[in-house]
Amino acid sequence: MLAEFLGTFVLILLGCASVAVAVAGLPGSGRQEVAFGPANWLIIAFGWGFAVVFGVYVAGGVSGAHINPAVTLAFAVRRAFPWVKVVPYWIAQLVGAFLAAALVYSVYSWAIDAFNTKAGVARDQSLDTFAIFATFPAKYFDGSWWGPLLDQVVGTGVLVMLIFALIDNRNTAPAANLGPFLIGMVVTTIGLTFGPNAGYAINPARDFGPRLWTFFTGWGDIALPGSYQWFSAYFWIPIVGPLVGAVIGAVVYDLFIGHVVAARVSGPEPGRVGD
Repeated sequence: MLAEFLGTFVLILLGCASVAVAVAGLPGSGRQEVAFGPANWLIIAFGWGFAVVFGVYVAGGVSGAHINPAVTLAFAVRRAFPWVKVVPYWIAQLVGAFLAAALVYSVYSWAIDAFNTKAGVARDQSLDTFAIFATFPAKYFDGSWWGPLLDQVVGTGVLVMLIFALIDNRNTAPAANLGPFLIGMVVTTIGLTFGPNAGYAINPARDFGPRLWTFFTGWGDIALPGSYQWFSAYFWIPIVGPLVGAVIGAVVYDLFIGHVVAARVSGPEPGRVGD
């Protein structure tokens, strides 16, 4: 649990800080159309990708570095992780995410306040600075929960499927301890391909931990229940979507690939010479 806590802490600390750079830490940054423009989006995508890399390297040798409740659930569904440890892992991940958000806020609070003052908005109306910590749907969804939910299901399904491919030594798993780096690059790729729809949380702790912090520090309804001009009560989507997507990703990998490589490495059945 301590390893999961620290791995998730590193993930959220570096990931949220990369968004803080894009939103409030660079001259001329801020405003959604600038902060999330093509150049700054690269800062965010690669920031989160490398945050995953180092979070996995920190915790991998002790806990397996799930650092994501959806990944923990997927391992349990595959019977590769005991169900009794699922909730304790979730708690450790959530606490790590919450405290990492607190540290990012402590470092960037002056930049956040300066940005809000310059923009002439109160904190509980500043979606830009809230975006440093948690996710929200694009305006074109216009209140429809199905689009963001589908986005989270697909993004997390891709993440989990590729994680299982990368760690499966029966398949073409990377050597030389490159697995954490490639998993981080999977997250970078998801950010570059599915990120704009809903901020690619693909991790319930990554979204809800920082969201909880922002609720306690003045962002109000924007944080919980996640109400915007074009959406209301959004907070549950980055929780439910990733959990559903993770199970689908695990099932897809095992259905198409896992059972085949398992059969290839197992011995012949008793009384059977082999194929």
